[in-house]
Amino acid sequence: MRKLQIDDSGAMRIAIQQEIGCSEDARYYHRLHGLLLLTAGYSCREVAELFGENDTTVQRWVHRAAQGGLQALRESERPGRPRSLDAAQWRQLRADLERSPRDFGLNRAVWDGASLSAHLWRRFEVHLGVRQCQRIFRQMGHPARKPRPQVPQSDQTTVSVPPSAGGAHPYQQATGVSHV
Repeated sequence: MRKLQIDDSGAMRIAIQQEIGCSEDARYYHRLHGLLLLTAGYSCREVAELFGENDTTVQRWVHRAAQGGLQALRESERPGRPRSLDAAQWRQLRADLERSPRDFGLNRAVWDGASLSAHLWRRFEVHLGVRQCQRIFRQMGHPARKPRPQVPQSDQTTVSVPPSAGGAHPYQQATGVSHV
């Protein structure tokens, strides 16, 4: 039997992680599956890597289950600020990042923190700083790239080589050496 493969495993992995994040029950079962792998002999580091979690997170699952049983893995009140984007907006943002920033009227060739911040404000009226946008890139597994500086292109019709130079490099002209 041949090995089955998923065409775009990176996108599928992110979609699954988003689905897990949408439901308290899904997150609970996610933790249970992690513990199941631990009982099968996987290490916390291996489970964390497979599940896209931090090692410390998996260790917390083990401690919570040891102290309070499996029910301790259920959701409790979360400290901190709630997410700025809901699940539907998150999915839409994922689709938006597959397109060019220019498709949304932004003057950038590739996505970066500043362009994502501007896009979030225009599209969802959500204000996030550049650093938070860079974290979103990491969460989504999207390669945030710093735009390359654009080198102005010269017009070849206006560039001329002086006849005395013969197109030679200045070092060649000064030394007579043909290898630069």
